[in-house]
Amino acid sequence: MGDVINLKRFKKRVERDQAAQAAETNRARYGRTKSERATDAQRDKRANELLDQHRINGEDA
Repeated sequence: MGDVINLKRFKKRVERDQAAQAAETNRARYGRTKSERATDAQRDKRANELLDQHRINGEDA
């Protein structure tokens, strides 16, 4: 005969493991410091300004 397992504990362990995996993914995706976000925003702004400066016509098309 097999081992007796508590299904409630098993479900909780699976949910906890899934939550930990989701937290790891979110830390990788969103876990940046304020200075990193500011640097990226400044870099994007500068790239957009350079692109706008090289437009042939003055329209915002």
